[in-house]
Amino acid sequence: MDDDFKKNALAAGKLAGEALLYGKTLIKPDVKIVDILDSVESFIQEKGGFPAFPSQISVNTIAAHQCSALDDDSIVKESDVIKLDVGVHINGYIGDNALTVNLNNEYKELVEASKKALKNVSTMFTPGTPVGEIGGVIQDTIIDMGFSPVKNLSGHGLGYFNIHTCPSIPNVRLDNSNVLEENMHVACEPFATNGKGAIAEGGSPTVFTLQVPRPVRSPIAREVLQKIKTYDGLPFASRWLEREFGAGKTRLALMELQKNGSLIAHPPLREIGKGMVSQHEHSFIVGDKPIITTKIDDE
Repeated sequence: MDDDFKKNALAAGKLAGEALLYGKTLIKPDVKIVDILDSVESFIQEKGGFPAFPSQISVNTIAAHQCSALDDDSIVKESDVIKLDVGVHINGYIGDNALTVNLNNEYKELVEASKKALKNVSTMFTPGTPVGEIGGVIQDTIIDMGFSPVKNLSGHGLGYFNIHTCPSIPNVRLDNSNVLEENMHVACEPFATNGKGAIAEGGSPTVFTLQVPRPVRSPIAREVLQKIKTYDGLPFASRWLEREFGAGKTRLALMELQKNGSLIAHPPLREIGKGMVSQHEHSFIVGDKPIITTKIDDE
């Protein structure tokens, strides 16, 4: 890891942590969710960073990839189990973190399960540690608290302008030969549920990633594609485009770009047993003394 990489990764992680805690303060009853997401992304840009992916608030049985469209009037309810997931990049280096809020504490133990699992593995990001052992500790922690880990969601490596790289950091015990190496940059994100412990895609996507830019026929799709290219291959929200091009033109352009294989869509991920889901996440630099880049004193 060169000095540039470490400097930017630490800066991105610090800002991601600050943005996450700022977003947490905005989660109050009757507040529009889209306003929280907009405020978090504005905070990131005002502090000199850029979103590494659209800030997301996934509610109740949705584990991830729930991101409000521009016209979404959904509001925070006291009973909601709210996962706030925030990513920042600085010069292409990424910090990724998440937390869960349940305002009326009905699901306090579920929220604590994913938080405790993350805490219990935070010292394990050292060279030579098998990733399956990390998954085992996550699994045991969550099960001991009476819940199930979400087995088909995992943490991931963080690359240069790349939010998901190797290695995968599982949330269950695996018997494989993959081990952590010095200076790997990874995100660990335990998910806990009172459901069946698995997710499936369900619902209309509002988050996309440019895969391979391909020729398109319509002028609006060409114009939208040029804008998408400015996101440097990182995920983006349809809401960002709707502000510039309008909802109708954006939807038509995204449909054409998906159809011709330019885009990958990321639909919401729902717990298959309709269970509530909690999530906590930090980013780590692997070393003899692991660095939690997103660690903020208040959380």
